[in-house]
Amino acid sequence: MSMIDLQLMVNGETVAESVEPRMTLVDFLRETLGLTGSHVGCEHGVCGACTVRVDDVIVRGCLTLAVQCEGAKVETIEGVSDSGTIADLQDAFRRRNALQCGFCTPAMLLTAQELLARGGVPSRDTIREHISGNYCRCTGYQAIVDAIESVAQARQEGKTP
Repeated sequence: MSMIDLQLMVNGETVAESVEPRMTLVDFLRETLGLTGSHVGCEHGVCGACTVRVDDVIVRGCLTLAVQCEGAKVETIEGVSDSGTIADLQDAFRRRNALQCGFCTPAMLLTAQELLARGGVPSRDTIREHISGNYCRCTGYQAIVDAIESVAQARQEGKTP
């Protein structure tokens, strides 16, 4: 199979690789770059485990081909976590026991970050709706909603939760 040269920015670093045209973004991140925070779940874009951010928009890495990201800025949970921008959210997930097995956690954190970036304190229904594209089999979602809500309230008050 022919390879395609790809150049993109991943977590702030320029990456240049040759990839198969059919390689998904999540497989590229995991297999080629060793960034295993985004998970492969259903491979149909339904479970949300493969969630990453491309040019500041949340996407499903299993439905996005790596070659579609030519010249794009890709952020994974590793990059967002290393930057410290979600430290309060990570801490709230830990304190509220909103991570359990951890399989959905990276995608939940990226999705929650997207919601919280809008500012204000979203209603619990809004939080539930926003994370509804991410399946969690362990927590029952209550603890996740609690964690996101607590961070929104703390940020609104100018505190850390």
